[in-house]
Amino acid sequence: MAHRLSNAVVISSAIAVVLIALQQTTHALPGSGQSFTLDRERCHGVVRAGKNDCGTAKHACAGRATRDAQGDEWLMLPGGTCDRIAGGSVKPPSVGVT
Repeated sequence: MAHRLSNAVVISSAIAVVLIALQQTTHALPGSGQSFTLDRERCHGVVRAGKNDCGTAKHACAGRATRDAQGDEWLMLPGGTCDRIAGGSVKPPSVGVT
């Protein structure tokens, strides 16, 4: 009987340690002390035709880019990514430029 009790204590202790680790490092359990955010940015000029994320002054829907690398079309990317892509800009082009 003592053997069963010690196994139960070891197993329940291991489960408690795993739950505490999950709570501290993820959002898997309520009451997590940390909050995770992912900065996002619009990246203009890197879209392939038909693969844009949202509308522009010329249309209101995603997927309507008519050609590759249009300056006014954009994708939503993780923050800091756009500057590392050739032709990418976080600022839209001047009015009248495509």
